[in-house]
Amino acid sequence: MQHKFSGLGVAMVTPFNSDDTVDFAGLARLTEYLIAGGVDYLVVQGTTGESATLTKDEKIDVLEHVKDVNNSRLPIVFGHGGNNTAELVNGFKKYDFEGVDAILSASPYYNKPTQEGIYLHYKALSEASPVPIILYNVPGRTASNVSAATTLRLANDFKNIIAIKEASGNLGQISQILKQRPKGFAVISGDDPLVVPHIAIGGDGVISVIGNATPKVFSKMVKDALKGDFAAAAKTHLLVLDLIDLLFVEGNPGGIKAALEIKKVCGAALRLPLAGVSKATYDAIAKEIKDLD
Repeated sequence: MQHKFSGLGVAMVTPFNSDDTVDFAGLARLTEYLIAGGVDYLVVQGTTGESATLTKDEKIDVLEHVKDVNNSRLPIVFGHGGNNTAELVNGFKKYDFEGVDAILSASPYYNKPTQEGIYLHYKALSEASPVPIILYNVPGRTASNVSAATTLRLANDFKNIIAIKEASGNLGQISQILKQRPKGFAVISGDDPLVVPHIAIGGDGVISVIGNATPKVFSKMVKDALKGDFAAAAKTHLLVLDLIDLLFVEGNPGGIKAALEIKKVCGAALRLPLAGVSKATYDAIAKEIKDLD
């Protein structure tokens, strides 16, 4: 039996209007586009959703809008992470978790806590959370790695910590988690270029950025890999590899928002301090999408 968060999850962008307000019509189109594209679950207000620049009220409004449009068709994961443990614990009282299947919580950034600090941070979240927790290790953004030992300690000590999104890019570390994980604990890739090798060593799928723009293609790749058809999965992997590189060459989510504008799903506007990609990158993304289509 597959884990509830096996397969393709998509870290949804937050579309904005030209006046910097949330584009709720674009958000609805994106939600429908992803569901029609065959994704397995939706991730709202992760890093790709520019959660750092949304107010608490905006985050609630975005979550509620996706919940309404989704209408219980797919599981929903809500991003709830930060570097102030007490604030996150208090935040559990401010959101309506009806219709939310789990939270995705990035390891604390900037503070650079020890492994014990990371453990105690997630312990506090576990004891307060009304829904299951997916850990998120992304040392490229947080400046601190969640070790395999800490992940396994959390997975064994807290039943509501059910998975990790691993974006360390370290297949050796990921392998150790896979080798020693308790039954029912999912290990999800956070790196689009590593999905096929991640699944090949026992991983459960991906929370993807490129899946926003190419859900059908990426969903097929993930499904092929999960059923063991690595020849087909590798073929798709090589097909989308150049597009993945282009989406990140000037930062995320600038690249994926450009792709979504090209696909006419929603606009490419970002909130400062993020800026849109250059014309050269935009044109290169457009060419890759045309070739892929």
